[in-house]
Order: sequence, then C-alpha cells, then structure tokens
Amino acid sequence: MARVGNSIIKGLEVSHIIELLNKAYADEWLAYYQYFIESKVVKGIMKDAAIAELNQHAADELRHANMVADRILQLGGTPLLSPNEWMKKTNCGYEEPKNFDVVSILQDAIKGEQCAIKIYSSLVDLTRDKDIVTYDIASQILADEVEHEEDLQTLHDDITEFVDDLKKSLNK
Repeated sequence: MARVGNSIIKGLEVSHIIELLNKAYADEWLAYYQYFIESKVVKGIMKDAAIAELNQHAADELRHANMVADRILQLGGTPLLSPNEWMKKTNCGYEEPKNFDVVSILQDAIKGEQCAIKIYSSLVDLTRDKDIVTYDIASQILADEVEHEEDLQTLHDDITEFVDDLKKSLNK
C-alpha cells in the first residue's frame, strides 16, 4: 500500500473508497461478460455492426476492470476474488439476454451503460477534491461509458429507423 500516496486522500475513509471500487469492479466484469455473450448470440438486421460495437465495449470494460483493480490495490485493498462475489456486490446487476434480436440486445446494453454512468458520476462527485487519483480514474471511465451509451443509442436508432422506413415502403 502506498503510504504517502494514500495520505493525499482528504475527508474520505479509504475503506469506503475500496468498497465502492469493488462494487464498480464487479460491475465491470459483469458488463464485460454481458457484452461478450451478447456478441455471440445477437441476431437480426445489422448484427455485424452490433457485434463489432459489443466486442469493442467488452474490451473497454475489461480495461476498466483492470484500472479499478489497480486502484484498489494501491489503496491497500483486494479486488473481489470470486465471480460469486460480483453478483453479491454489483451496483448494476446482470441480466442474461432473453431476446437475441439486435434491437433488444442494444436496449439491454444501453440500460447497462446508463447504470454505469450513474455509478461513476457518483464516484466522481464523491472523490472530487478529496482523492484525485480515484477521481481521475473514475472520470476516465465515466467518459468511456458516456461514449458507449451514445454509440449504442446511435446504432439502435439507425436500426429502428431503417426498419420503420422499410415497413413504410412495403405498406405503400
């Protein structure tokens, strides 16, 4: 544990930061798996575009998990060691895909990103001017999550607009 590095934390309990980071760590692993499995089972129009997006986001979530784990270790904590703990500690949960249609998959993914945005926004607010290192990590991840939501929403909207236009042209 970095003793001088931890001395820069002002007005926060390190154990509380570690607890919050472990919950975020659980979320990142579950998001990684959600994107991974969704990319395998997705079906329908423009599925290749969805697969590319889901695979990129899975890689980002894995990178986020690594960033969070490193910070937990810097603070003297231990990242959650068992996948069973991920389900117990998660903020955002995990919903297995039930409908493999590309639009449904994208809706589930958007919902996950929106939860992550809320979690990292709270972590940024909590650590601002109190723990600059955690603040910086949470800010970087938050920026990624906002970009993910936008990417997924744009793809979702493009697909639904295309389908709507196709239906209109067929009904003429």
